[in-house]
Amino acid sequence: MQWQMLGTDFCTGYNVRSLLKKFFSCFIIQGSCSVKEISTAGFRVNYFKYFEIDVVNGKGTRCTLFVSGCEHACKGCYNQATWPLDAGFPFTDEVADKIISDLCDTRVRRRGLSLTGGDPLHPANVETVYQLLMRVRNECPPEKDVWLWTGYTIQELTPEQQKVADLVDVLIDGKFIESRKDRKLLWRGSSNQIIYEFDRSDAWWKKK
Repeated sequence: MQWQMLGTDFCTGYNVRSLLKKFFSCFIIQGSCSVKEISTAGFRVNYFKYFEIDVVNGKGTRCTLFVSGCEHACKGCYNQATWPLDAGFPFTDEVADKIISDLCDTRVRRRGLSLTGGDPLHPANVETVYQLLMRVRNECPPEKDVWLWTGYTIQELTPEQQKVADLVDVLIDGKFIESRKDRKLLWRGSSNQIIYEFDRSDAWWKKK
């Protein structure tokens, strides 16, 4: 596996982030997509928020899912409400269908899906996130990219977490450390966190 670190040279403001999220949370676009191939049924996972249109969390216009549950409890985390596994709403097949539909919608083109939280790689979330990403890779256009934020480092990933990482194009790893907070950083909160980009040009979903 070869990961490449992305450069960081922009500033992400939390106030702008909050305003955009409040605006886009009310903006609903209906779309159509293929019949789902992999079900998320049977897995009890919650999500805190879902934004059909997001221009903050990753490159381009995106869909962003905030997955509930985080065991890192980073001091100074701006999203502490997402820590409990039962925060927010049940992640149902209908929610997964909506994400797939939005990613396939040609009227409002999204570059891809962003997964944040909480922590999408919390052990209780891994299987459902894996099932969702398998649907994305099987049912959505192959050019759609996936970004994922996690408090675990790449070196700490379990085999189950690595299965998810293998379906991701860009991974931002590491806990938020308040003493290393830097608002000049792009797509991350503290300087210990690293942005990795994976070369997926030979991935199986590119050849479907």
